[in-house]
Amino acid sequence: MAALMNVCVAGAGTIGSLLAAHLGRVTDVSVLVRREEHARALNRDGLRVSGRADFTVRVTAAVDPADLPEPDLVVVACKGSDLEAVAAGIEGEFGRATVMTIQNGLGAEDVVAARGRWPLLSSVTFMSGTRHSDTHVEYILDAATWIGPYRATTPADARTVADLLVGAGLKAEPYDDLRPAQWSKLIFNATVNGVAALTGLPHDHHFAEEPLGPLVHALMDEGKAAAAAAGVQLAEDPWEMNVFATQRGFRHSPSMLEDVRAHRPTEVELINGSLVRSARANGAPVPLQETVYALVRGREESYS
Repeated sequence: MAALMNVCVAGAGTIGSLLAAHLGRVTDVSVLVRREEHARALNRDGLRVSGRADFTVRVTAAVDPADLPEPDLVVVACKGSDLEAVAAGIEGEFGRATVMTIQNGLGAEDVVAARGRWPLLSSVTFMSGTRHSDTHVEYILDAATWIGPYRATTPADARTVADLLVGAGLKAEPYDDLRPAQWSKLIFNATVNGVAALTGLPHDHHFAEEPLGPLVHALMDEGKAAAAAAGVQLAEDPWEMNVFATQRGFRHSPSMLEDVRAHRPTEVELINGSLVRSARANGAPVPLQETVYALVRGREESYS
């Protein structure tokens, strides 16, 4: 994989917009979106980042992949609830590209793999922001994106993409095996997203203090037991990740909380569901995680 490459970002929510904008400073970037008005706005106004950085870049946007330049790298940056539709939309397209997933949870790679023979990279990210409009995203938490090989790719490919992100002003780390990092993020996300969706609280100091902190700790302990049962040694301790994030003083609204507030489908299946299913398959009891999973699904049912 070439060090300099044309990139297509499929999905222009918060993470997709942050990736596309930063990468647009160092290489040619196109954006695949699902709404014509979104594509028109990006082509007209470009993509602005504020917050931890402040700049605007030009991108090429379209709703049809056939209308975009042929990329070397496709980053599938949609939410897990939109993944099947986005993967179906690029089926048969971008034949020379490597595709990288960047969803939370487990199983995104398999959804994309079923739609084409592209070489695949897998990644998870801790950076966060707020999407203010189709053309403006605020960069809030400048944490790393972790990248590893998945199908017909190598650790060297992961390093190439990580270097590209770092050169664009983002933080990134390559891994020979992403699973330890992926599971660390899975446990963190299943707990923080689930608790936020149920309490209505943003991720802040409440998640590390009484009365909520002990529950968060216990949920993460169950997640660590599920990882051990799956034969995965974690890259980072999810509780320490949680404490570190809350001590930075940010009040971040996790995606599930935003979805519940807007009465949208959440990523509960790819995140909480994947943790619970893995735990069951490997004989690890996770009653608290099962409870959160069921309650978030119940919240979805209440408005769907």
